[in-house]
Amino acid sequence: MNKADISEGLRGLSEAEAARRLVSEGYNELPSSGKMGVFALAFGIFREPMFLLLVACGALYLLLGDTEEALMLLGFVFFVMALTLYQERKTEHALDALRDLSSPRASVVRDGEERRIAGREVVRGDILIVKEGDRVAADARLFSCLNLLVDESLLTGESVPVRKSDDATIEKENRPGGDDLPFIYSGTLVVQGQGIATVMATGINTELGKIGKVLESVESEKTLLQKETERWVRRLALFGLSLCVMVIIFYSLTYGDWLHGLLAGITLAMATLPEELPVVLTIFLALGAWRISKKQVLTRRMPAVETLGSATVLCVDKTGTLTMNRMTVSKLFAGGSDLDLGSVSKYTIPEEFHELLEFSILASQLDPFDAMEKAIKESGEEYLSETEHLHKDWTLVHEYPLSREMLSLSRVWKSRESDRYIIAAKGAPEAIIDLCHFDDWQASRVSAHISAMADKGLRVLGVARAFFEQPALPGAQHDFSFEFLGLIGLADPVRPTVTAAITECYSAGIRVVMITGDYPGTALNIARQIGLKNPDRFLTGADLQLMEDLELQEHVGEVNIFARVVPEQKLRLVNALKANGEIVAMTGDGVNDAPALKAANIGIAMGGRGTDVARESASLVLLDDDFSSIVQAVRLGRRIFDNIRKAIAYIFAIHVPIAGMSLIPVLFHLPLVLLPAHIAFLQLIIDPACSIVFEAEREEKGVMNRPPRHSREPLFSQETVYASLAQGIMVLCVVMGVFWYSLSRGDSEQEVRALSFTTLMISNLGLILTNRSWSRTIISSLRLPNKALLPVIISAILFLGIVLYVPFFVTLFGFSSLHFSDLLLCLAAGIGSVLWFEVLKSFGVFRRERHPFHPEPDKG
Repeated sequence: MNKADISEGLRGLSEAEAARRLVSEGYNELPSSGKMGVFALAFGIFREPMFLLLVACGALYLLLGDTEEALMLLGFVFFVMALTLYQERKTEHALDALRDLSSPRASVVRDGEERRIAGREVVRGDILIVKEGDRVAADARLFSCLNLLVDESLLTGESVPVRKSDDATIEKENRPGGDDLPFIYSGTLVVQGQGIATVMATGINTELGKIGKVLESVESEKTLLQKETERWVRRLALFGLSLCVMVIIFYSLTYGDWLHGLLAGITLAMATLPEELPVVLTIFLALGAWRISKKQVLTRRMPAVETLGSATVLCVDKTGTLTMNRMTVSKLFAGGSDLDLGSVSKYTIPEEFHELLEFSILASQLDPFDAMEKAIKESGEEYLSETEHLHKDWTLVHEYPLSREMLSLSRVWKSRESDRYIIAAKGAPEAIIDLCHFDDWQASRVSAHISAMADKGLRVLGVARAFFEQPALPGAQHDFSFEFLGLIGLADPVRPTVTAAITECYSAGIRVVMITGDYPGTALNIARQIGLKNPDRFLTGADLQLMEDLELQEHVGEVNIFARVVPEQKLRLVNALKANGEIVAMTGDGVNDAPALKAANIGIAMGGRGTDVARESASLVLLDDDFSSIVQAVRLGRRIFDNIRKAIAYIFAIHVPIAGMSLIPVLFHLPLVLLPAHIAFLQLIIDPACSIVFEAEREEKGVMNRPPRHSREPLFSQETVYASLAQGIMVLCVVMGVFWYSLSRGDSEQEVRALSFTTLMISNLGLILTNRSWSRTIISSLRLPNKALLPVIISAILFLGIVLYVPFFVTLFGFSSLHFSDLLLCLAAGIGSVLWFEVLKSFGVFRRERHPFHPEPDKG
């Protein structure tokens, strides 16, 4: 069942007809909650506390007869709503792109060619091709299958897979469950074999749709970060509301003015409410996942973004991840002698090696997809092209597939010149030795050559042949009398980026463990090439089988190479590492890898060669199957976590002077500096700064030269909170100093407000710049590009100029135009408010071991 057979015997639907059916019948997906429309998003935003407070202030101004102030506040409501809508839509677009990438794939035949498409694009009448590990995309009827077993537990609750047939005599479609039926169903899992089927129903018309099951999709879930953020929001909101009530009561009793008391209280509530925190978290995780996907790593589950930075162990498969998964035939063994294939030409290769290559080709697919079979075919075409050992006119009669019990496969051929069957077998050398019924002495001789080839990093296959003259073929491969032909050694070169990536992992305090089904010799050879630590120590699957869990926990802390491991043993390794306190990232590609991927802190499925069920079980999908992409994702994960902390540090810092300047004048009977309009204006700068500027910030210097953060390390660490509060208190002191200076020189209330507000605005910009990095100074940071920074800074200065010098806005904001000397005073004060922090950074105060952005590298 190869691509050549498909293209010759089947046409399938045309692309035009498939597109027409997609339009008329809809996508192959079940109804979901759907996207939120613009109006629904707007309504959700309008219900946010900050917007409700703005509307309440507008209503109070209307009661006070100040129509202009009320209209300005309502204008702020719509402007901030538009800005928030833009951010929400940007986040949703990023999530849409992630959903499209993570959609299950399906192989169909269209216009006579096999194509891999998104499962949602499958239509009724498509020719569907399924194989082991695939999630069936739609309800379909089989017309060809080979050893097909399907797990239908999703529909029936029965855990035992059912056997399928291509029996054309069964006309009526049956319910799921039961053996030897020619129907497969959407959402079920192919656990063995392969088949070709015609799609009968899609979407809500499938059995899955009828019983109301909803397919998995990328959903945001409450993570440790979100829970911690919610706790802080609740605490700060409660604190702000308590202050609000106190101010209302105090102002009203002191001045006898309840309306202005409400206004002052609402202003303070707006100043203290940390509504940006949940927004920051949502946007950073969504856009962070999108950034990671650009590094060829798809984030299927958002918690993986925050977990990446704390990974301590990367457990990786060798084939295709550390290596290219592009095999070449390197060495042959036949007739008691070895042959380095690169050292001979097709004219000088001995005859016994001709037969070895001939039967290895016969034991492979005609149009192979498997990397080893491709390499065998390429070698055969190169070395046997002008000989009688290529048999394109032979007929394939039967195939004995590879199974869990017998790790070899046999293909039965018939030639025109003879009535007897010719059987070609290849597979694991142990299985071929078993098929040839070797005695101990013969087996030990061949095993010595197997070990010698494996020690050179080669993947070893055994090849055998048999002839059979009876009319009825036997039921199993063992019933043939096989003759051993030899061994084929295939090389899979190491990816050129792996060695540097391994070094980067070690610099970042991350241990790398290689787990492979290959021989120890092959694994050790690759380990030496890539620079893996302790490359001479290893454990095999057989060793693991003999160990108790406690013993395994001891060994797993010291051994970095596990060879001849079956997929089921990966789960034990993951659990042993986790029991030792490690944060484990595990790669996998097969159906049997799913438990290990789910058990790992970060499951990483192979996007290119991985099965659908492995991808569904994983947190991340490696789209290019390259190990270096995992390391890049870890780097980005650390950057994302650091930038979330920077944004939150800025949010804490800027809310201190805003709250202080709202509260202090009320308590000391001083002119009010900040009114609701001023705080709404500040939000126009704060929201983009914390959600866009810091998200776009590059990683800190040395981000991969420090140990992983502890998984339970809080986002709001003491260092972060104390440093942020210190920044905020210093800005408050500076702004209050300008406020007192202006009052002491006899300035009017409008001049005092304008001077204080301008100083606060410049200090706000200073906080943005200084929190871009806690290790580099502002001048150093400015050399690093940030596409979002300049627009935010320019917009802030432009808006400040408008409210200070356009007469309508000057009156509206209760300001007085400032002289040049006043502007210089505000600029000097704003710079001075963050200058102390810059001095501390230049002395390396924030490079201490426990600093949230720069812990010391692990010396061990």
